[in-house]
Amino acid sequence: MFPTIDRQRTGERIRKIMKQQNITVKQIQEYLNLSCVQGIYHWLDGTSMPTIDNLYALSELFEVPMDYLVCGNRKYKGTRNISDFNTRMMEYYIRIVKAA
Repeated sequence: MFPTIDRQRTGERIRKIMKQQNITVKQIQEYLNLSCVQGIYHWLDGTSMPTIDNLYALSELFEVPMDYLVCGNRKYKGTRNISDFNTRMMEYYIRIVKAA
């Protein structure tokens, strides 16, 4: 399955975050330095998507990762085990130190 973005759900997610953080459309317009609010309403109703630049700025404004803002059909196959990675890196580091 090819991953796609659900514009409707993404707009709903942005609207939900705005409500939780008491951020208005006008505040977003000013923050992004947009000429009018109409484009933001298009994002919220799922008609269009913010550009990558605007998504990046929104993620900063909302203090959430960009990936959290975008809703789609992508399925994660699992997460990498960070502790295994750290263990391997530590073993590698010890080998380097002993060899020096």
